[in-house]
Amino acid sequence: MATIYEVSKLAGVSLATVSRVINDSNAVRKTTKDKVERAMKQLNYTPNSAAKSLASNRSDCIGVLVSELKSSFFTRMMGAIDTECRQFEKHIVVTSSENDALHEKEGIEFLISRNCDALILHVESLSDEYLIELSRGKVPVVILNRQIPQISDHCISLNNELGGYLATKTMLQYGHRDIVYIAGPEHKKDAMQRLAGHRRALMEANIPVEEARIFSGDYLQSGGQNGFKHFHKSGLNFSAVVCGNDEMATGVMATAREYGLSLPEDLSIIGFDNVLFSQYTYPRLTTIENPITDMGKMAARMIMENVYKKSLGTIRKSFEPVLVPRESVCHFDAQV
Repeated sequence: MATIYEVSKLAGVSLATVSRVINDSNAVRKTTKDKVERAMKQLNYTPNSAAKSLASNRSDCIGVLVSELKSSFFTRMMGAIDTECRQFEKHIVVTSSENDALHEKEGIEFLISRNCDALILHVESLSDEYLIELSRGKVPVVILNRQIPQISDHCISLNNELGGYLATKTMLQYGHRDIVYIAGPEHKKDAMQRLAGHRRALMEANIPVEEARIFSGDYLQSGGQNGFKHFHKSGLNFSAVVCGNDEMATGVMATAREYGLSLPEDLSIIGFDNVLFSQYTYPRLTTIENPITDMGKMAARMIMENVYKKSLGTIRKSFEPVLVPRESVCHFDAQV
């Protein structure tokens, strides 16, 4: 297979000139362009991304940092970003942080060191101040699922507080008043925003917000399992569990069955995110839609417009959650 170096040698021009021809630059004389194209044809040379980037000073790669690679939630996000980028012959470089501030910093530094043209970050542990400073650097940044007022132009966010409110409001509308809440980790802003929405729904219904009815989970199935066991052991009466995400909700479902409960007759459960597996649980999980696929798509489009100067129309930066009703919630007055 021929290389750009062989094209350069045969045409008698520099590598940069060959790259300019590949990128259809106007800075190359027609006679030189014709000479390069003849050499490419003679060698049956097919340009690759490295050759295209020589003249543009671009790697055509976008760095993506996620909290974890094994989560179906982040798989959806990465898939949407990759699909959008490939339409414009761009590629993604992915790394994960395992929900740790130090690993988030290391991940960002790794992506920058790989000469990524821009970064898409789903970061949860780094401070606003760090991200504000990062956004002032040379590498363009888009931050997902987070709103930082000082750099709002760099952020694509979900109204997590409203999502938490809708989840608990749904339980109230089904007649439940003895509700417990399993929150995500306290250091995660989206988890605390969802918890704030839960509190708002209770206060609106004139139900006291009792700290004893709130458990700090870990966004994993173990958080749901431990949360259910905690509340069961506490002796509190509860007919409904609101969870900060779907993974913890499935942990509650499995553990509740171990304790002999029928779902949803004995216990109503609602999650958050609407990940793929939520529609395959039994009963199917009622949840709050987190449009992370659309958010990832918008992040990629922001970069296509701002970095690669593609015109793609309106970029949406703010998203609203919606209820996805299924069978894991039932009316309290219908329970046995």
